[in-house]
Amino acid sequence: MQIKLNTDSHIEGNAKLKGYVDSLVESTLDRFAKRITRVEVHLTDQNSGEKSGTNDKRCVMEARLSGRQPFSVTASADSVDRALDGAISKLERKIASEIDRKDKPRGRTRIAPESPEDDETDDIL
Repeated sequence: MQIKLNTDSHIEGNAKLKGYVDSLVESTLDRFAKRITRVEVHLTDQNSGEKSGTNDKRCVMEARLSGRQPFSVTASADSVDRALDGAISKLERKIASEIDRKDKPRGRTRIAPESPEDDETDDIL
């Protein structure tokens, strides 16, 4: 699973932040690791670095599962940590529901009735 971090000019994408994001994504999505090819994390400061405000940090996470279309989730919070936590929780739920939805057969399962011919062959053997 590849993890890519993107930040805007108001959030410093240093090695410490990259390490934290990698650790968070890997530990949270570990059970899906074989199915995930890539996770992209985009962090932005909506109000720029000079202003502060509520819910001004935004995290968008995009996941790519093998053989499926990519999808994304978004979370906003007053800090980068909280925005990351909100987005990873949403992404974990989204991946679980996507996998469950795609792996389960749709509609009713038809069970074919036994034919009388099957009973006769059992008696011969």
